Amino acid sequence: MAVLNEEQQMLRDGALDWVTDRAPVSAFRRTRDAGEVFDTGLWQEIARMGWAGIVVPEDHGGSDFGVTGMGLVLEEMGKQLVASPLFISGLVAATALKEMGSEAQKAEWLPKIADGSAVLTLAVDEGTRHDTAKTALTAEASGDGYTLSGTKVQVIEGMAADAMLVLARTSGKVGETEGLTLFLVPADASGVSRTPLKTFDHRGFAKVAFDNVRVGKDAILGAGGQAHAPLEKVLDVARVGIACEMLGMCQQAFDTTLAYLKTRSQFDTILAQFQALQHRMAELFMELQLARSVVEHAVREIDAGGEGAAEAAVLAKAFVGDVSNKMTRQMIQLHGGIGMTDQYDAGFYIKRSRVLETTFGNSAQACERWARMHDY
Repeated sequence: MAVLNEEQQMLRDGALDWVTDRAPVSAFRRTRDAGEVFDTGLWQEIARMGWAGIVVPEDHGGSDFGVTGMGLVLEEMGKQLVASPLFISGLVAATALKEMGSEAQKAEWLPKIADGSAVLTLAVDEGTRHDTAKTALTAEASGDGYTLSGTKVQVIEGMAADAMLVLARTSGKVGETEGLTLFLVPADASGVSRTPLKTFDHRGFAKVAFDNVRVGKDAILGAGGQAHAPLEKVLDVARVGIACEMLGMCQQAFDTTLAYLKTRSQFDTILAQFQALQHRMAELFMELQLARSVVEHAVREIDAGGEGAAEAAVLAKAFVGDVSNKMTRQMIQLHGGIGMTDQYDAGFYIKRSRVLETTFGNSAQACERWARMHDY
């Protein structure tokens, strides 16, 4: 980020050192080859360093460094494709509890998120296209609680989660934003079944089915039937977090490609000396700097809580998503044949880029939302 205070600088430097030493991309390759989605040992180290509690208030065991602090860590982790529940649990679920949870819910779960003893996830999507208004999972009033029935897909770290924040419909019709309610559901609740999903970025997605799952009224986060607006703010935080990770990936893809061009020769000439490739790298460098500016603006707006937060989140998700896709394509193309092989890391970056670009709304959806904001 552009201007950091002393604590933020220490956080970024610590993240850079740890990621480089303990979790380089070769560690992700080993995890993938072992058929695992993340290294539990590395996750425990992340928790011990306090990163899982970066956005958690101090009175609940966190450091309260905000999205700016979490963004610094996610960017460094993005450079080496570190797989962990940090994003979904430490940022998204923690933010949802902070913004929408009751005091009892915060007291029970935020300290567990902060020390890494519990992983929470957000279960909102039910199809291939992100759209909370399309929620069909029902929550029917039953006695002193509710009964949940339906299915969620693409639940991040769904298999590792100890509890899930589940978006359900308590009233209204599918396609309406009214009548949506967010519930906190233990992952081991009776009637919950989880199925791991194979994705080409080798991360821990799951399909989660709810078969007459009973929860009490105290499981509701915020006001019943009115979850759409506050949840959208939480999702904007998630989108900015994704943009931070993609920014780290872009930086690493650029640096790796540039280093390759400076050492690889063709026709007895170093590739970096070809003017056409110089122009291409210059263009990528300019887009990388624009992406960094967009992300820095977004984290500031989110932490400030101003009216421009939603607009900044939309811009970050759309612009950095496009830059990430372009940067990773160019990484493969400029590496030539070796870039297409599994033995080289370039494929990991383009696969992860494609998944992140679609998570919680792709670039096209972000542009549509931008147009609605400005009455285009």
